[in-house]
Formats: sequence, C-alpha cells, structure tokens
Amino acid sequence: MYSFLNKTEIPVLLETDVLIVGSGSAGCCAALAARKAGAEKVTLVERYGFLGGTSTQILDTFYGFFTPGDSPRKVVGGIPDTVVNTLNDRNGVFLRPNTYGAGTGVNYNPELLKLVWDELLQEAGVQVLLHAHLVDVEADSELKAVVIWTKRGFFRIKAKRFIDTSGDADLCYLAGLDYEKAGDIDPAQTLTTTFRMANVDLQAYADAGGKKMLMQRMAEAVDNGTYPLPRKSGSAHRMNIEGCIATVAVRVGDLDALDFEQLTVAEQEGRRQAFIYEQFFRNCVPGYERSNIIGLSHHIGVRETRRVYGEYRLTKEDCLSAATFDDAVLVCGAPIEDHRKGEGGAEETVWGYVPDGGVYQVPYRTLVPRGQDTVWVAGRCFSATHDAHASCRSMGQTMSMGQAVGTAAALSLEKDESARGLNVNALRDRLASWGAVLALPGNVAHTGEHDWKLNF
Repeated sequence: MYSFLNKTEIPVLLETDVLIVGSGSAGCCAALAARKAGAEKVTLVERYGFLGGTSTQILDTFYGFFTPGDSPRKVVGGIPDTVVNTLNDRNGVFLRPNTYGAGTGVNYNPELLKLVWDELLQEAGVQVLLHAHLVDVEADSELKAVVIWTKRGFFRIKAKRFIDTSGDADLCYLAGLDYEKAGDIDPAQTLTTTFRMANVDLQAYADAGGKKMLMQRMAEAVDNGTYPLPRKSGSAHRMNIEGCIATVAVRVGDLDALDFEQLTVAEQEGRRQAFIYEQFFRNCVPGYERSNIIGLSHHIGVRETRRVYGEYRLTKEDCLSAATFDDAVLVCGAPIEDHRKGEGGAEETVWGYVPDGGVYQVPYRTLVPRGQDTVWVAGRCFSATHDAHASCRSMGQTMSMGQAVGTAAALSLEKDESARGLNVNALRDRLASWGAVLALPGNVAHTGEHDWKLNF
C-alpha cells in the first residue's frame, strides 16, 4: 500500500499464531477466545493507549444482551458474560430499562472497563501492543504479515491467522479485499460525540417528569429556535457515578469518517454541539441547573464505514424474518436502529423490529471475507447490508462475533483447516460449551418472568 516502505528491510518484531488488529469489544473477545480455544501465541494490536474501542472511548452501555419488549430474553453468553460479571464483582454494572425500544442495556463504568480488559487479557496470556498503528500488510497469495508504526519506528509482525476487528476494516482494506463503503449505496449513519455531565440532581429531574419531560423540552427548543439542537430526541441517562449522566444526543452527518480532513470537521462540530447541549440542559431541564460537562468521548462515535464482503452478507430480510442458518454462531434480537437525516435535514432514527420479540441467527460466513482462508472479520466491519448492520452492530453481538472468530482461528490452527473449510459444527459445539447462545427454541417470545440476576 505504501510504496516508500521496503518491507524486506523492516525488522520482524515477532511471530505469532493469531494476530488481531483493533481492541474494541470484538477484538478483546476474539483474543480471549483464541487463547481459551488453545492458540499458543495471540497478539492484539491497538493504536490507542487503552483497550476497549467504542466500549471505553465512547459508550457506557452494552446493548444486545437482551431482546426488547415486555418479555426480554438473554441472547448473549460465554466470554461476554465473563466481562459483565467481572465488572459486577466490583459494583461496576447496573441494568438500564428498555430505552427507545432497543432492549435492556447493561450499564458499566467505562474507566473501570479499561482496567478489566487489561486484566482479563493479561490473565489469558494475550500479548497486547498499545500505541501500535497498522500501516501496511505483506501478502502474496495469502496474508503473511502486517506492518505497524510505533515511536520506535516500523516493524513487521508475522502471523498464521489474522482477525480484523479494526472497526473500519483497515486490515482488509490494506490487503485489497472487497468491501462496501457506507454512503456508496445507502446513506451512511450519522456520527455522535458523547459527553458526560456531573452535578446532576437526578431526583429533581425525575420529579419534574424525567425522560418524557426532557423530550418535550428538546422538541420545544428546536421548534422555537431557542437552541440549535441537531435533533428533537436523544438519550441522557444516569451513570455508575453518583450525580453523573451520559448522553447520546449529538448528531453529525454528511461527512466521511474515512477522510481525515472531513473527520477533523466532524470532531470539531461534535464538540461545538456538545456545549450547546450543556447550555440547554442547564437552562431548560430541572435538576441540571448546576451541571457541567466533565468529559467528551475520546473521539467522535462512528457507526459505519467499511463493511467487508464476506462469504455471506446478512440482509434486512434476514433480520426482519427471524432467519435461521445451519452455520449460526450467534443470535441477535436488536431492532434495526438507523440514525439518519430526515426531511428538511432534521435528524431522525428509523426503527425496524424482529417480529414477536424474536431473534435472527448470524451465520459464520458473514465473518469470513470472501475468498479468504486465513482472515476473519468481526465487529462493525463484518459482512452485512446497511440495514442489517444497523441492527447487528450492538456490542453484545460484536462481542459474540469476536468470541466466534477467535475460537475459529484457534480451531483452524489445531485442525489445519482454512477459514472457509472450517468444521463449523465443531466451532458451534465449542461455543455452546462456553455458554454462547446459538439459537432460541421455537424462536418465540419467552412469557415467564426474567430473574435479572447479573451473575450470568
């Protein structure tokens, strides 16, 4: 990709069995799964100084663990449970009620999660390389190595198996694999800078009408032109820290998150909107009179960029028909949640639900790039259409994807099988033995009570 790099002269930093690029929730779970499934050497490369990706940089809630509706069912298990229970053991988790129809969320302290990711990967024996930027790949008929840039210079890392959990499909892009860029066919989802506020009187807020009152005040501010808010609705929810709230309210659209110049504009616009919201909250929302922004997301939240073309593409029809697959490795009950610009430029969120509180299955083939034998993808760059992606990008599902591909990579080494030729039944058996949810009997809503215990 970069002709000025003479790869033969770049020193080899290390050789590994499984190399994972990107340490978001998918990448961390992939690394944990690869080690648990028997891979001896597992290396995780991350460009920032901490792990977690969106889970620690931008959000504070795992969605996708439960189906929405009045009879929620838990549809994520295995290694993701270990993450949640580790947080819960330190009083770092609570369950958020059904929000905007997306289902119950698992709220956590993102700063604590940074430490939990560190500890879980260290205990598993994963080699973590922070502040390491992927810049190129080395390949002939198959991928052989990646080139990273660090403060010490350029290095090569050789590997037998590769997993792209970079979010933007950077590894697959550099390797020349096929992908769809968000916006080329369907409008790309908007970007969001999240922010956190302290000194919120949550009791006064609740007494004044809570969420319903907030939505009314936001709509009035937009309709009356008193505050230039980008939308009439948004989320402001309590955090694990007393008197603090977190938001998903800012909306930035019509900018390419893969173009650094446009991304610069998006970052600056996101910050500008955040402090307009601060003024709005302080002046218009009871309980927020003494509140202030105490933190912005590490960078603007990006919902979709590149989506790799896999051996199969998950579709909107798959989601809304509760589709089943013989090679399913996870399930999803989350609705299609498409953040887009509506008529007149106003922001809106378009929803589409799996019928009857059901779920659809996600096939293993969506995690294998088309024609590849040593490469997998997981997270928001997996193989799906725009609409299907808008459902299956919840972190509960990306963690499950990571669990699946990490296990697959380790099994492929053990059995000397390719990604496309893997014994998927053996993979499914291994995932099921760890507690992963691969199917729900009858695919119908559960009518009994849920005990809601966090000890998953």
